[in-house]
Amino acid sequence: MTSIAETLGSSAPAARTTAERLADLAARHERALSGGSEAAVARQAARGRLTARERVARLLDPGSFVETGALVCSRTADGAGTEAYGDGVVTGYGTVGGRQVCVFSQDATVHGGSMGEAFGEKVVRTMDLALSTGCPIIGLNDSGGARIQEGVASLALYAELARRNVMASGVIPQISVIMGPCAGGAAYSPAITDFTVMVDGTSHMFVTGPDVIEAVTGERTTAEELGGARTSNSGNGNAHFLAEDEDDALDLVRVLLAYLPANNRESPPEYAFDPRALEPTPDDLRLDTVVPDRPEAAYDMREILRTVVDDGELLQVHELFAPNIICALARIEGRSVGVVANQPMHTAGVLDIDASEKAARFVRFCDAFGIPLLTFADVPGYLSGTHQEQAGIIRRGAKLLYAYAEATVPRVTVVVRKAYGGGYAVMGSKHLGADVNLAWPTARIAVMGAEGAVSVLHRRELAAAAAVGEQAVAELRAKLIEEYDTAWATPYAAAARGYIDAVITPSTTRAHLTRALRTLRGKRAAVPDRRHGNIPL
Repeated sequence: MTSIAETLGSSAPAARTTAERLADLAARHERALSGGSEAAVARQAARGRLTARERVARLLDPGSFVETGALVCSRTADGAGTEAYGDGVVTGYGTVGGRQVCVFSQDATVHGGSMGEAFGEKVVRTMDLALSTGCPIIGLNDSGGARIQEGVASLALYAELARRNVMASGVIPQISVIMGPCAGGAAYSPAITDFTVMVDGTSHMFVTGPDVIEAVTGERTTAEELGGARTSNSGNGNAHFLAEDEDDALDLVRVLLAYLPANNRESPPEYAFDPRALEPTPDDLRLDTVVPDRPEAAYDMREILRTVVDDGELLQVHELFAPNIICALARIEGRSVGVVANQPMHTAGVLDIDASEKAARFVRFCDAFGIPLLTFADVPGYLSGTHQEQAGIIRRGAKLLYAYAEATVPRVTVVVRKAYGGGYAVMGSKHLGADVNLAWPTARIAVMGAEGAVSVLHRRELAAAAAVGEQAVAELRAKLIEEYDTAWATPYAAAARGYIDAVITPSTTRAHLTRALRTLRGKRAAVPDRRHGNIPL
C-alpha cells in the first residue's frame, strides 16, 4: 500500500507560499471527502445504501455538521500510514432540531467500513466529546467488522468503544442505527446503547455469520434469518425500531431525540401543547365504554393511551417484540413521559420473560434520564408453564420488579381492569414506590381471577356437587364466581387500605394524570449510598 508521504505527494516540491499551502489543504480535503473508489461507491448505491456522508447530511440540520479527524490516515499493523484519509469513518458534531449531537458514520466504501486503529480512535474521541459536553451520541453502523490486517490493535479499540458505551450509559442518550452489516465484536456496542434502529432488508446484526455457522455446525441459514432487521426487531429484541429504508431510519432518530434530554442533568425538551380544558372531551367520554363487560374479552390498550396523551401520539419502543406489553414515549402538556401498559390484545397482557425484560429496560432508561413513568395495568399475572420456568422467569421476571422499585422519577399508575397476583405488585404498585395510584371501577385487584380462586377455595363443595351431576357443578361454580367477583374482584378493597389513591371515572383519566404530573414535577427522592445495585441479570 502507498505510504502517507507518497500519498500526500512529498516527492513533489514542498508548498512554500500561502497560496500553495491553501491549495494543498484544499486538495487534501477533496481527497478526504471523496471516500472510497468510484467502484465502491457504486456498489454501495446498488445495495440501496447511502454513503456515510450522505447519511450524516440527511440526519443533521442543514449546514450544521462540523467534521473532526477528516485528515486522519489509515495505519498498518506496524503503525505506518496508508493512503485512506478518514480510515473508513466520518466523525464530528452538529445539531438535530437545533440541539447539539455527536455522530460517527462508518464508511463501507473504505476498507469495507472495517474498524482499524485510527478508525477506532476517531470514534472513541467522538464519544469522549459527547460525554464531556453532555450531548447525545449517534452511531451509523455499516461495517465489515475488525480489520484483520491490523491485528490486535483493531480488537483493542472494540473494547475501548464498549468501555465508552458503559461510561456514557445513563449519562447521555446513545442511539445506534444499523444500515448494513454489523457483525462480530461490532455488534456488542449497539447492544449496550439505549436504542437501536435497523433498516428492513439491508441491515443485519449477529455475532457469527452464516458461512462460519455452516462451516462449524453444518447448519445452513441466511443473514436475514440469523440477524436481519425483522428477526432483530420481532424475534430476539436486539433492535427497538424497524425502518422501511434509510431515510425512514434517520427520521426515526430525529423523532426519538425530540423526546429525550441532552443528558441526565437536563430535562427533556418541552413543546407547545393544546391547552385543552380538563373537563372531559368527546374522546375522553369514549373511555367510559372501552373496557368490555366480559372480563375475558380483549380490547386495544392503545385506544386508552392515545386518548390521554398529547395529540394521540405514541412512539412505541420495541413495538414488534413482546407485543403483550407496550412501551412508548409520549407527551402530556408538552412534556415527555414514558408509558408502560399491558396489551390485552396479545396473550391477555400476561407478563412473560420477553415482556418483563423489555419493560424493565425501558423503565430503567426513563428513570436514568428523568422521564416520568405512566403505568396502565391490565395483567392476569406472570405466565406459567414449563418453558417459562425452565427459561428462568423467576430471575428474568424479577428484572421488572427491580426496575420499578429502583426508579425515582415521578410515577403514576392506572389499574384499568385485571391486576392479579404478582402482576398487581410489579406493574407500578404503591408498594414498589409509585407516587399516585388510580383505578377505574372496572379494576379487579385480587390474588387471582375468580375462576382459579373458586377452584382452590371451594374444591370440596365442587367435589360434593359433582356427585349430583355436571349441572349442579356448573350452577354452584357460577354462584361462587359471582360472590367472589362481588367481594374481591373490585378496586375497593385496595382503596380501603390506601393502596389505591382514588377510584376514578375513566373519562377523567387525562385530567387526573395531568394534575398528578404537575404536582410531582418537584419530586425529590433520596437513594442509599452505594456503588450500584445488583439487578438479577
